[in-house]
Amino acid sequence: MKKFETTIEIKAAPDKVWSILTNAEAYPNWNSTVEKVDGQIALGQKVTVYAKATPGRAFPLKVSEFEPSKKMVWSGGMPLGLFTGTRTYTLTPKGSSVVFNMREEFNGLMAPLITRSIPDLQPAFDTFAADLKKRAES
Repeated sequence: MKKFETTIEIKAAPDKVWSILTNAEAYPNWNSTVEKVDGQIALGQKVTVYAKATPGRAFPLKVSEFEPSKKMVWSGGMPLGLFTGTRTYTLTPKGSSVVFNMREEFNGLMAPLITRSIPDLQPAFDTFAADLKKRAES
């Protein structure tokens, strides 16, 4: 199983960080790793992410879990679970701050083959977290 993960402490309330994370239209204004996000970020809704790490490629995802100001999960992949990508965002209060964690895991029968072509996303994950911190603390 291939995975990427980043964690950062943000000096802001969970509700403020959550409002940034769930405003799809505003992603390009603060997130330097994303060209755009289409759709509504809400439980059961579909979003399409256009990442700068993979220009010209769209990633259709479903918001499969949504606990306001705590956790959300975006998932996508191939039919029959042959290949799945699951990105989990969590916010954990810590005093007057929040600990943000973002983790993506790739699974399925085709994962060993497909993940060979996935670039190292760790720098983009770390940049995403730093951009979120900067936006939330401003």
